[in-house]
Amino acid sequence: MSNQKQYNVAIVGTTGAVGQQIIRLLDERNFPIKQLKLLASKRSAGNKIKFRDRELTIEEATPDSFEGVDIAFFSAGGDVSKELVPHAVKSGAVCIDNTSAYRMDPSTPLVVPEVNVEKIQENKGIIANPNCSTTQMVVALKPLHDRYGISRVIVSTYQAVSGAGNQAVNEMFKQSKELLEGKDVQPDILPVGSLPVKHQIAFNAIPQIDKFWENGFTNEEMKMILETKKIMGDESIEVTATCVRIPVAYGHSESVYIELKSDFDVEEVKSLLAQSPGIVVQDNPEEQQYPLATEAAGKPETFVGRLRRDLSNPRALNMWIVSDNLLKGAAYNAVQIGEQLISE
Repeated sequence: MSNQKQYNVAIVGTTGAVGQQIIRLLDERNFPIKQLKLLASKRSAGNKIKFRDRELTIEEATPDSFEGVDIAFFSAGGDVSKELVPHAVKSGAVCIDNTSAYRMDPSTPLVVPEVNVEKIQENKGIIANPNCSTTQMVVALKPLHDRYGISRVIVSTYQAVSGAGNQAVNEMFKQSKELLEGKDVQPDILPVGSLPVKHQIAFNAIPQIDKFWENGFTNEEMKMILETKKIMGDESIEVTATCVRIPVAYGHSESVYIELKSDFDVEEVKSLLAQSPGIVVQDNPEEQQYPLATEAAGKPETFVGRLRRDLSNPRALNMWIVSDNLLKGAAYNAVQIGEQLISE
């Protein structure tokens, strides 16, 4: 470790749920850091965070914050990334951006290391981290696409409230408590969208994540559709999605229907997935073993189960995919990209 090159690293969005996880992972995974710069909004500046054996002071993120920075992790929202990433790149930093700002930019690689790690080399100073719900799905799709080919994917998501931030999680707990005490609730945060209308999340399911497009799909659904094609490197894959917010704190769950181009054996599929990087297969119906959000929370892997041939289409497969949305869906994937970047 002493002979390993050390890097100056910045984190923009230090105080957010994903930023907090990035700090923890950089520490736990012994990322070779010479100097760590913690950046956030003006209101958070001056607060202190402990990292390794030092206490670091959060600074306000400005265009001048990136002098001497080698790698900058961004997780403070798309507008912040659009404003500050160009300045960071100009200063010589490689930016790993966890927002939607650059994901669909043709010149920016959109990377899940288990799927398209080779794209990292194509970066021009920016590497985009995909949407959380897309990330866990493509980890499971990649080995199937390589072996059998995929023609179509239909996905319905059951997404954790932490995807909307710490305040949304607190609102869910507060609403749950109030309803159990027989009180009325006043929703304040969900769904996050352009309209002032808010809905109860406790004991409910909200079929809207982010704003609606004119085509009737939400922003989250369109992210899954467009990002999947880009990451998999195959525009011919047909994808449709319905994204739903449910009252779970951490861990997105997905019901995925996949039409394959060639015949398959279900046991072979299980074996293939179990041997693929980043995947843990939990599929034992007799013992009621399958992926659960409560068990995936806090773990970096993508969990796959409920594997079965579709009854109406012999070349179609149904599966259940679960992962921690703040880890593989965000912070862990970003840190993996950082690790790959320095290894190259």
